[in-house]
Amino acid sequence: MVTEFIFLGLSNSRELQIFLFVFFFVFYVGIVFGNLLIVTTVSSDSHFHSPMYFLLANLSLTDLSRSSVTAPKMITDFFSKHKVISFKGCLAQIFLLHFFGGSELVILIAMAFDRYVAICKALHYTTIMCGNVCIGIVVAAWGIGFLHSVSQLALAVNFPFCGLKEIDSFYCDLPSVIKLACTDTYRLDIMVIANSGVLTVCSFILLIISYTIMLMTIQLRPADRSSKALSTLTAHITVVLLFFGSCIFIYAWPFPIKSLDKFLAVFYSVITPLLNPIIYTLRNKDMKTAMRQLRKWNVNSRAKSYVFYNCEINLI
Repeated sequence: MVTEFIFLGLSNSRELQIFLFVFFFVFYVGIVFGNLLIVTTVSSDSHFHSPMYFLLANLSLTDLSRSSVTAPKMITDFFSKHKVISFKGCLAQIFLLHFFGGSELVILIAMAFDRYVAICKALHYTTIMCGNVCIGIVVAAWGIGFLHSVSQLALAVNFPFCGLKEIDSFYCDLPSVIKLACTDTYRLDIMVIANSGVLTVCSFILLIISYTIMLMTIQLRPADRSSKALSTLTAHITVVLLFFGSCIFIYAWPFPIKSLDKFLAVFYSVITPLLNPIIYTLRNKDMKTAMRQLRKWNVNSRAKSYVFYNCEINLI
């Protein structure tokens, strides 16, 4: 019986590990502050109480949660000689990764549907994308993510392990854990591709078709009316390509390459959650304006608190 697994990590070089620690620590801090800033901005500003920004805030929550499953463990392991994780901890990583990843996949589809209704069914937008529908979409996203992760966990629990416990990665995921099973893994690989791979590929194709229809619709409109919609769609398409591109190579590509798999694992768990808030804030003028106002409000509130504190001291 295997009670723990050992991560081989990204490198054995001590100097390179110190560099990677600094690099990923900065990235993770950026992930936390960037995604929390989007959530705070959307929830505090009434101008952003709309379906698009409601879904964007939920996307930021899933990005932050998905990265927090693997990044803190990876960062602390750079100073560990033996990068060990318990069997239950490995199963927890598999469950949480697919839970947040599956939820994010549904949220991205919902964001595409929201833009489709706003562009192609503009007159019926408020009727279709009402508050109850948005809440139902988010609940469905978390529910589908839970069901997907349970199915993945059921596969991992039934793996027969008989001694091999070195995972050539920095976190536990089904493709890497399957390699340690002491049985014919061909059927297991097919099941992973059928579960995660087909779902990812079909969702990606559906999104590409919907965004193509939206872009063709925008081209028929005057330039002054289509510029903002085109900017928003560009940000959405970029995020979709980044997220689904890495997922397809991890779960659906039949010819794995060790170095490429590690790069995609880093890209999926650390880089993408940081790029998403950057893409949405840089491509959205309203978000940038609201964040400046939020920063000014924080500075002013601190200044007022400081003045009030000094006045109290002087009175004393």
